[in-house]
Amino acid sequence: MSELCYNRGCGQRFDPDSSPEDACTFHPGVPVFHDALKGWSCCKRRTTDFSDFLSISGCTKGRHSNKRPPDPVKPEVKSSGEKKKLEDLKPQFDEYIIQAPKPLEFIKRPSADEPLVELQQKVSPSLRQALEKLRLQSETNQSIEKEEEGNEVKIGTACKNGGCSKTFSGPKSNEETCSYHPGGPVFHEGLKYWSCCRRKTSDFNSFLSQEGCSKGTHMWKNAEGKKVVPCRFDWHQTGAQVTISIYAKNSNPELCSVQANSTTVCISVIFEGEKEFEQKISLWGVIDVSKSIVNMMASKIEIALKKAEPMSWARLDLPPPQPPFTHEKKEKQDGEKESV
Repeated sequence: MSELCYNRGCGQRFDPDSSPEDACTFHPGVPVFHDALKGWSCCKRRTTDFSDFLSISGCTKGRHSNKRPPDPVKPEVKSSGEKKKLEDLKPQFDEYIIQAPKPLEFIKRPSADEPLVELQQKVSPSLRQALEKLRLQSETNQSIEKEEEGNEVKIGTACKNGGCSKTFSGPKSNEETCSYHPGGPVFHEGLKYWSCCRRKTSDFNSFLSQEGCSKGTHMWKNAEGKKVVPCRFDWHQTGAQVTISIYAKNSNPELCSVQANSTTVCISVIFEGEKEFEQKISLWGVIDVSKSIVNMMASKIEIALKKAEPMSWARLDLPPPQPPFTHEKKEKQDGEKESV
C-alpha cells in the first residue's frame, strides 16, 4: 500500500517495503521568505514567484518519510482577559536579527586658515597645440612691431580701463573722456558687479554693458601686460565630486594657479595672452585636496574637487555668516517703528 512522503519538497507517494535509500529528493532546510524572495535555507536558489518556489527540486537525496512534521506551536489565547507575557506570545522558531549599518558620521568643517596647496594640473593635447600656434603668431607680431615705432598706438586698439569698450581711432581719441570702472569685477552668489559701484545684476551681458562710474582718460597700453577681466564660470556636481568650469580659452598652464585647502579655492588664470581672471571661493562643503585635480583644455578649465563625504551640496559657495541678532538691535528697531 502506497503512502504519502512528508519530506519538504517531495510530496510523492511510495511503497515503504520497496522504497530504496535514495528514492526521495527533498529539502532538509526550512522555507525562507525575505524581501519578496522565496527559497529554502538549505540551497541558494531564490525566486519571486510562489509557484516557482513550490516547484524548486530538492537538493538532498534520502529515504521517503511517512511521518508528518510537527505543527508549529501557537500561543494560547484565553477569553478571560488574562494578559500573557510577551515571551509566550512570540512564535516558537529560531529568530535571526539583522542589524542595519550605522549611519555615517558627518565630518566637522575644518578651519579656513589651513595652508593652501597647489592642485595638480593636467594639460590636454589640444591646449598644447593651441599655445604653440599662438606662440608662433606672437613671434611674427613682435617682429612686425619692431619695425614700427614703439610708442605708436595702432588703430583699433581697445582701451585697457575696466568697463570701457572704446577703441583708438586716431589722435582725437586721446581727447575723449573715458568712462570706466576703477574697481575689479566681483562674482558672488550668482550676482555680478564691479567693486567700485556695486550695481548688481544676474545677467552677464548686462554686467558687461554697465557704464563706468568714473571719468578719466583712455589707457591704450597696459604697463603690466595683464588686464583683469570678467570670465564666465559654472559648476555641477555628482555624488563624489564637484566640478568648476571656467570658460577661459587658451589659458597658460605656466602662469595659471589653482590653490585649495579643505574649504577654500583660490583661482588665478592667465588666458588669451594678457587677460587675467581671479576668484576666491569659500566652498559650501569639504573637499579632499589630495584627490582633486585641474584639467586644462583649449576652450575651458575644469577644476575637479573630490568631496570629503558623499553628500549633495546645496550650492557652490558658503554664504557669509550673518551677525547675531542682539537685544540692542531689537530695541533700536522698535524705537524706529514708534517714531514712524
